[in-house]
Amino acid sequence: MTVKTAKFMIGDVVRHRHYDFRGVIFDVDAIFSNTDEWWDAIPEEVRPSKDQPFYHLLAENEETTYIAYVSEQNLLPDDSGLPVSHPDVGDFFEDLENGRYVPRVQQVN
Repeated sequence: MTVKTAKFMIGDVVRHRHYDFRGVIFDVDAIFSNTDEWWDAIPEEVRPSKDQPFYHLLAENEETTYIAYVSEQNLLPDDSGLPVSHPDVGDFFEDLENGRYVPRVQQVN
């Protein structure tokens, strides 16, 4: 299995290629690292390859906010410049600057 370099970074605002939601990336897995149950729940005809980066998003759609786990092949940059309204954005990020969120600096005690 070849590990690919991630196309997107923490703080990038992205949208889903097929479904109507967008979000900000707060974590990246170099390859799939969710459960087999999650994987098996994806219809086989749209199931992405496991050997690509997967992204954890603070996601939103017209109705709600939630956490999403999305393969790189299903993400596109969101160039709207609009903020993500997920209530947890402030836990991970400081500000939205030039279309990207600035990650909070973690304090070490």
